[in-house]
Parts: sequence; structure tokens; C-alpha cells
Amino acid sequence: MTLNALLAPTEEVQAALAAGKPVVALESTIITHGMPFPRNVETARQVEADIRAGGAIPATIAILDGKIRIGLSDEDLDRLARAENVMKCSRADLAFAVATGRPGATTVAATMMAAHAAGISVFATGGIGGVHQGAEETFDISADLDELGRTPVCVVSAGAKALLDIPKTLEVLETKGVPVIAHGTDELPAFWSRESGIEAPYRLDSADEIAAVIKTRSVFADHGGILIANPVPEADQIGRDEMTGYISAANAKAHMENIRGKAVTPFVLSKILELTDGRSLETNIALVRNNARLAARIAQALAA
Repeated sequence: MTLNALLAPTEEVQAALAAGKPVVALESTIITHGMPFPRNVETARQVEADIRAGGAIPATIAILDGKIRIGLSDEDLDRLARAENVMKCSRADLAFAVATGRPGATTVAATMMAAHAAGISVFATGGIGGVHQGAEETFDISADLDELGRTPVCVVSAGAKALLDIPKTLEVLETKGVPVIAHGTDELPAFWSRESGIEAPYRLDSADEIAAVIKTRSVFADHGGILIANPVPEADQIGRDEMTGYISAANAKAHMENIRGKAVTPFVLSKILELTDGRSLETNIALVRNNARLAARIAQALAA
């Protein structure tokens, strides 16, 4: 068995990669674990359309029928959005899902793995996982951080999910040698909010500048990924002070109900959705689309 035998790119993605055209990878947990149906599939299609409008080819990644699918048809997007008991696949779960034939949605870590294996160097997501609150006791740290330290993919996000311990997440990324670059701002964004109160390690203002860093970094052997922190559009954000209250209440509820491991993030996100009367979902959609547009520009600059 070879890795290529496990990958199943669509004809469109395969042709684009062979021709050196820009391709942007997309995760699939946002479809299966991040939003309710039918908003999940509507958003997935919107994000793919945003990438196409930016001159790149979208490649949503998921595990279906025992294969790592690199790009999904419209029918498969709908099938995944309606599916139940879909595995949430990080690095530890990818081989299990493929081997057992179970459907799987890829997290940031697994999407980076699959994208790199397929030859895709730019990936758009909402926010990365990181160090959870209280990790000094629970050791709950996302595999996304290790993946960023080892896999050479540029991840365009709105920063780490704001329900995490952002200062500790930033420290771990620094230890793993991951450049964290804020796009168009001096302050690290905090997912739903444009501000975190934390100065960004680096700032760049254009896709061309980001592409130049990616190309230069690729010269070094054994380099890992790059994290782009792209703030949500101002009109769509929920202010930092307001979000802090919602996050604290949701985290307290998770602690009270003894929610652990992979279940923490979807549980807390669902509670925040309730507390914000749905506003957090609208902000989430806006920031994902914003990241997809920037990722398309970066992929275009790399292809050029």
C-alpha cells in the first residue's frame, strides 16, 4: 500500500496541481461538527465559490469510502453534511478512518497532512486548535500545534479559537518554530473578535509578501507550516469584551459537565451559539469566507 493509493483527488484538482495552478485546501469538520444542517453545506459551497472567484481551485478534504478525498463533488458535500456519526479526524485518527471505511471529517491537523501529501501548500480554515484553558492540569493541547511545527502548509485562519488560552498557544507555536503572521494588523486577532490584546509576532499586508515568506521558508530542510492570522471583517465581529463573558460561561458549563478531549470544542461552540442567539455562527461564517478569499490570493501569488 502506498500513500498515493489512499488519496483520491477529483479530476479538477488533479489537473490544476499538474498544471501548477493555484489550489486551496479546506477542512471538513466545519461541515460535520461546526454548523447545523443546512447552514453547513450552504457555507461550504459559499466558501468554495469565494475561492473560485479569487482565481483558485477549492479542495475540500474528507474521508469517504475508505479514501482521503481531495476535493468533493457537490453531491458528496451534501452527503457529508447530512451524515451522522462522522469521525472527527486529527493525525491520530486518519489511518483508522481510512482502514475501517468510516466517514471522517478532517481537523486542521489532518487537513494539513492530506493537503501536503497531495501537493497543496495553502489551506483556509476558521481558527486553529491550541492550548485549552487549564491545560497545566488536563494536558489538553490540540494536535494542530504539532502539525504546524512539522508540516509545510500555510494555514490561513482568524487566529486560534478564542475559547483557548491564546498566550500559551502562541508560546507553543514559538517553541515549535512556527511563524505567526498577522495580516493587515499589529494585534493578534481572536477568532470572533479583531482584537486579543496580544501583539502579533509579525505583520504583513499583502498576499505577495506572505507568498515570499512561504517560498523563502521552503528553501530550508525540515521546515514546518506558517500560520496567517487574518482578522474577521470589522462589520462582522463580536467585540472582545462581550465575547469574554460568553466564553467564560461556556467553559464553566463544559467543566461542570466534565466534557473532555475532542468533545470540548464542539460543546463550547454550541453553548456560545446559544448565548449569542446565533450571532457567533454568522461571525464564524464571515471569518471563514474572509480567510478563503485571502488564501486564494496567496495561492495565486505562489503560482505566479
